[in-house]
Amino acid sequence: MESILDNNRKWVKTMRASDPDFFNRLANGQKPRYLFIGCSDSRVPGSAITGTGPGEMFTHRNIANMVVNTDFNLLSVLQYAVEVLGVQDIMVVGHYGCGGVAAAASNKQYGLIDNWLTNIRDVIRVHETELLRISDEDARLRRLVELNVVEQVRNLAKTSIIQNARKRKNPPRLHGLVYDIKEGLLKDLQVEDDLIQELEHIYGTKTDAEHAQDEHEQYAERVLEEQVDKRLTDEIAAAIKPANQKVKVEK
Repeated sequence: MESILDNNRKWVKTMRASDPDFFNRLANGQKPRYLFIGCSDSRVPGSAITGTGPGEMFTHRNIANMVVNTDFNLLSVLQYAVEVLGVQDIMVVGHYGCGGVAAAASNKQYGLIDNWLTNIRDVIRVHETELLRISDEDARLRRLVELNVVEQVRNLAKTSIIQNARKRKNPPRLHGLVYDIKEGLLKDLQVEDDLIQELEHIYGTKTDAEHAQDEHEQYAERVLEEQVDKRLTDEIAAAIKPANQKVKVEK
């Protein structure tokens, strides 16, 4: 641990030399723009590959950058990032050569982690037809890495946290990225907003207050329609009455 502590002291000295107020600013609080959901792999340093510094990116990492709706660790991070910190962009970042994805694609048992890998195997099940068309194993695993990221972005969109955020102004934007360790580059998978919106009619739930508001608006619409119908009826009756009176006079 001595090397860790020594490196820390060197880093503090460097930062203070370049920016004397750096640590004071950080101590006053954080307002990150980004939430980074990435893999635990040590070769994927989130801040380094995105060029972000301390205080700019909130981070959550797990095996194979998964978004699982029963993972209260992930959900707690997501809720805090969205509702307290007000992040503007949420990135799910996978990487080629992911050991978790490769393990899920095999038929081997690994122990406790098999329960976690089931979530990736669900991705394989959904996209099995496409994956079976790819004969090269490396290419198939690379594609599975991409599909896994896309599905995790979808899982983000399904959460009540994101569904509620999308009802408000300026909700966070969701992104799916893949990091190529060999090249050092990030690839944007261009997960379209339409893909996320198509989930809302299924996963978009409402609070009691929102249901009450909907009922109030529906009632107001019915009252307005009834008033319009009555006004039209009265106008028609008023127009017909003189004509009827004229007919009687002529008789």
